Amino acid sequence: MQLIKAQEKDFERVCDLYTRIIGETAGMEQYARWKKGLYPTEEGIRAYMAEGALYLFSDGDSLAGAMAITMEQGEDYHEIAWERKVPDNNVAVVHIFGVSPDYQRRGIGRDMLRKAILLARENHKKAVRLDALASNTPARHLYESEGFRYRGKRRRYADNTGWTDFCFYEYSLE
Repeated sequence: MQLIKAQEKDFERVCDLYTRIIGETAGMEQYARWKKGLYPTEEGIRAYMAEGALYLFSDGDSLAGAMAITMEQGEDYHEIAWERKVPDNNVAVVHIFGVSPDYQRRGIGRDMLRKAILLARENHKKAVRLDALASNTPARHLYESEGFRYRGKRRRYADNTGWTDFCFYEYSLE
């Protein structure tokens, strides 16, 4: 499996992947609470693609997963007590991390996280950060097992969840 940058021609395939993840992932309503049309949105997917931040995990024929990896963190991450204070442009952030129902429970999520870390390292970042709903225990366990350190919890509003707690994680690259 390779991590490849999504192109405009991949848009429909990526949207189909996220629709399948939402509709066919066991526990979606309890854990991630993604909802078609609310999160991730087609507009958000297009924005990540336009930024060159959407990546596909693929064997060439089928999509095993997708995620966005921005090479800068936004202001919404400023209030967290990170291990190290580094400028926004020295941080990679993982978003809309999802594995195809056909590939779940096969270690694909681990492989994708490792590729995200490698990509951040290649881009000379000092940390990789991400967040997950506090209720998303499978994702949180995966992040922690791959060396991401819990850095705090904040209550935030999202269209797909309403007000809920998000947990923030960091992987130091130094």
